[in-house]
Amino acid sequence: MSFFLHGIGVSGGIAIGRAQLVSHATLEVAHYTIASEQVEPEIERLTQALNAVQREIESLHGAMTADDAPAEFGAFLDVHWMILTAEWALTQQMGVLIEQFDLIEDAYLRERKADVVQVVERLLKVLLGKPGAVRPANAEEQTVLVAHDLSPADIIQFKGHHFAAFLTDLGGVTSHTAIVARSLNVPAVVATHNARALIRDDELVIVDGARNVVIVNPDGAVLHEYQLKQGEFALEQKKLQRLTTTRAATLDGQHVELLANIELPEDLERAVEAGAAGVGLFRSEFLFLNRDELPSEDEQFEAYRQVAAGMDGKPVTIRTFDLGADKHKQGVDGLSRVAPNPALGLRAVRFCLAEPRLFHTQLRAILRASHYGNVKILIPMIVSAAEVDQTLTMIARAKESLREQGVPFDAGIEVGGMIEIPAAVLAIGMFMSRLDFLSIGTNDLIQYTLAVDRGDDAVSHLYDPLHPAVVKLVAMAISSAVKGGVPVAVCGEMAGEVQMTRLLLGMGLRNFSMHPAYLLSVKQRVLTTDVTKITPLVERMRRSDDPNKLAQLLAKLND
Repeated sequence: MSFFLHGIGVSGGIAIGRAQLVSHATLEVAHYTIASEQVEPEIERLTQALNAVQREIESLHGAMTADDAPAEFGAFLDVHWMILTAEWALTQQMGVLIEQFDLIEDAYLRERKADVVQVVERLLKVLLGKPGAVRPANAEEQTVLVAHDLSPADIIQFKGHHFAAFLTDLGGVTSHTAIVARSLNVPAVVATHNARALIRDDELVIVDGARNVVIVNPDGAVLHEYQLKQGEFALEQKKLQRLTTTRAATLDGQHVELLANIELPEDLERAVEAGAAGVGLFRSEFLFLNRDELPSEDEQFEAYRQVAAGMDGKPVTIRTFDLGADKHKQGVDGLSRVAPNPALGLRAVRFCLAEPRLFHTQLRAILRASHYGNVKILIPMIVSAAEVDQTLTMIARAKESLREQGVPFDAGIEVGGMIEIPAAVLAIGMFMSRLDFLSIGTNDLIQYTLAVDRGDDAVSHLYDPLHPAVVKLVAMAISSAVKGGVPVAVCGEMAGEVQMTRLLLGMGLRNFSMHPAYLLSVKQRVLTTDVTKITPLVERMRRSDDPNKLAQLLAKLND
């Protein structure tokens, strides 16, 4: 029987293949009573299972090399190793721990409950004699991996396989599955809730990452339709590759800078392959996450230097660590600051200034890396002049400490700020007079403007980049910077949405920064746009307060 599942598409594209199921921690576990003389054998059985899983994780850790797994996977495995210390007792304790994680406000930290579940999963597989390995796949088989959730250890095992897509019950945009799917550039849909329970091994599955849908056992007509779509998508991707070295300019000669957002040095390869004009946003906080010790100054320096040198003179904008909101601060030098409302609490530049030693270390590392390329510093979530002035003072101190040691750096390094709060847009002049450039973070700007948490299913439908207030604020920020002669970019998701490209161009934006996967599609839209012709339509959109009218005008803009 054919049926549909909906979830969150975290990596676009279309995959058609046979399902391969992976066991998970919700395996049926019998609840039975044992005699007192059976207690010791049960403990021994648990001990043997623990030893087996320890050996498995140790083997995976030893098998990792710098070439076949990102560095953070090792830290993930270390977490699983630390969690290791008869089935029913195990699952009951897992439930207690999960309930505690569910009470945590911070979304990223709350999601770490998956680490507990994944270790219990491995123990249960050994105790119940369930197979833990998956069948090797290859590109010809077109295998779709279906799991309740995927751990970093699983992903390391699967890295040598050629899965066509990933499909999980759990997960979100920050989950391990999402990160790996994007890095491998394969379609993935997560948060389907019950795919693992409903899909059977070897059933035919269609994964549409762009439309957030999964089709199980499609009928002939649907299968044929998606085969055509898959062929069209592949052909379109090949055509886009021809634009890699093409200069990004509009039909009326307006030059546009298209840069890449990256999270780790390993992402640089995809940015270069997409023909990025530089790195517009290096989210440095990902170097700090999922680890027990802080990255040292030398470790940070090497990561920044690698990216700076790899871009061969093209700009690399490094955002100082933005810990907080969806990224937990626990594990940063032993600090644990899960605020009642992290999005409005001690995060981003506020956290940096509250921890001057950590901030000083990072600033020194960035400055050292500036000697090896065209590096810029970006301050996240600015809202007051005092924050900017304090940050500039700390940068000056970091420079002085390097001078005293004779360490080379770019003394003229540019410093910019992220416009992510409505107040920062309304008072943008005080930042323009203090900073070299600005970058609009539309993700947070939209959430703060509309009071909507995109991670909350109950209100995520209210997240609207085309809300009249959002359109006015983005337009105001861009036009103010352009009039003031201060370079301005958009580095939020809006920059990578092709339907928004002409709107932003008409507002005066000439600098876009996005995930490398979206860069060529946006370039194609730039190359087919005449700014002089679309500007009047964009002006009408800026003045409109009617959501329906805005949607109609946007559709007309993209005709």
